[in-house]
Amino acid sequence: MEKAGSGLDFQDFLKYTTELSNTISKNKLEQHRTIVTRAHEKRFKRRREPDTGTINKGFTELELQRFLRNIHNEKFCLLFKYQAYLGLRGGEVCKLHISNIDFDKRELTINSEKSRQTDSLIIPIELFKETVDFMNNHLKEINAAEGYIFYKENDYERTKLPYINLNYVRNIFRRIIQQTDLDQTYAVSEEAYSYHRSRPLHRPTTHGLRHYAITHFAKSTNGNIILASRFARHSNPSTTMRYIAKDKDALYKNIDSAFTDKITQLKELSKYVQK
Repeated sequence: MEKAGSGLDFQDFLKYTTELSNTISKNKLEQHRTIVTRAHEKRFKRRREPDTGTINKGFTELELQRFLRNIHNEKFCLLFKYQAYLGLRGGEVCKLHISNIDFDKRELTINSEKSRQTDSLIIPIELFKETVDFMNNHLKEINAAEGYIFYKENDYERTKLPYINLNYVRNIFRRIIQQTDLDQTYAVSEEAYSYHRSRPLHRPTTHGLRHYAITHFAKSTNGNIILASRFARHSNPSTTMRYIAKDKDALYKNIDSAFTDKITQLKELSKYVQK
């Protein structure tokens, strides 16, 4: 039998494997399936990023304040605040439309990307005021963008859509992160193909703003997972737990309180042992 890469016709290969499956034992057939599955994964399936354990890829409080202070563009400052204070995903915030806001109720309606359902959140008063001010200052641009609040900034975004391009937002975000010396590399990705270079994994990311929003909200509700899950618009609370579990503050505090007294006792005991 010829190797697949050296000219074996697929129909011949299919015929061969069909005949083989009818003649070999169950054990041999399982081995054959394993070989084909592994070959498929190796060639076509990208490996997932390594599990980061307790590494928090979101923002700390100080990092967020430092980040926001260094945004000098009014539109991007407002956009990133919607992510940091209401936990909007990147695609959701880019497509934010004037019709999504009930100005009487101060309520935001969101077509959630992941759950494919419509949710609503109240807009914090200060964020609401900033939104109204921004819309009044840029009414002409928003109207030209068919009512999208975060209108396309320029032709370099390479899109025919009237709202801002997500990749463009990510590039602006990365530039600000680097300018404020907040960029950190916490791991290196594994690539499925030998000809792909491993790439460094950075924190924080634009998704780190949503990370911050969810963990901050969870803290403010004393860890109420049901409320936090509704705020995050997760269909399953276990998904919300993945965000909250990355919050190291409580973990580190409890490690200190659990072992500080014990270490002190051991130090005292060691004095007597040495004597």
